[in-house]
Amino acid sequence: QVHLVESGGGLVQTGGSLRLSCAASGGTFTNYAMAWFRQAPGKEREFVAAISWNGGSTNYIDSVKGRFTISRDNAKNTVVYLHMNSLKPDDTAVYYCNADPSYHDIVPWGLGTQVTVSA
Repeated sequence: QVHLVESGGGLVQTGGSLRLSCAASGGTFTNYAMAWFRQAPGKEREFVAAISWNGGSTNYIDSVKGRFTISRDNAKNTVVYLHMNSLKPDDTAVYYCNADPSYHDIVPWGLGTQVTVSA
């Protein structure tokens, strides 16, 4: 069975940076468009960013444009990264990776990685 494992979260101050990683096991995602999602306390899980299977195309929600960058390395088991700069308290959430639902069926969700941005 496919497993996605997110890592790299933590506690940072406003304006800080983090790099999240997503590793896959039990399957390969090299031909999949992938995405990052997040879920803040008391809110629905929301799409954050997506990247095409070859990394040639990316897409972001407006609130993270210019601050977050999604990337991938199909040569490694770590499928996709999310580089987050200029973090704000509103970015506080649990972050998850998964297949891009615009193109693929969602696979079982991992546990996510907690990002907390202090004011």
